[in-house]
Amino acid sequence: MALLAEHNITATPGRRVVEVYDADAYLGDEAALAAAQTQVVAGNGYHLYLLSLQPDMNVQITIRIWDTPPTPPADTEGHTSVTLESETGILVIGQLDRGPAGDITLPCPGVYEGHAWWTNRQAAADYYNTTLSQLPDDAPDTWLTDAWHTNPAIERYVLDLAYTREPAPLDDED
Repeated sequence: MALLAEHNITATPGRRVVEVYDADAYLGDEAALAAAQTQVVAGNGYHLYLLSLQPDMNVQITIRIWDTPPTPPADTEGHTSVTLESETGILVIGQLDRGPAGDITLPCPGVYEGHAWWTNRQAAADYYNTTLSQLPDDAPDTWLTDAWHTNPAIERYVLDLAYTREPAPLDDED
């Protein structure tokens, strides 16, 4: 298996959610978002939702394109199979209530399948909750921002994907 491309984006999980979607897939999917509440990562084929346990600290999103996706590492907190179709060949990494964090260009438009896996999700949440509980009453305005930037456990989500086929043809509208 050969790694064909790797992209890293830093995002803040607005309302605890980071999205990955095709540049033309503007509409969200409430059912997929609800599924992410229990599955951590869920989607509808065009739109993936990654659910963090905290809303304010940066998370690392890595999207790797392989000729054949590897199995998730043994030391992950969790993983799931994913499918993502991109008609444009451009994926947007969105921060649910903060707008796009960035975008990446895939090798070609099409359907990509593989795995999503994550690490440090619980450790980041624990740090977040502990930090909030220790917030001094007289803390300067930058205290929390500084704490978020010094998080010792960076939450990370990885999409290991491989191209499987061309995108489905668009229906002609008369």
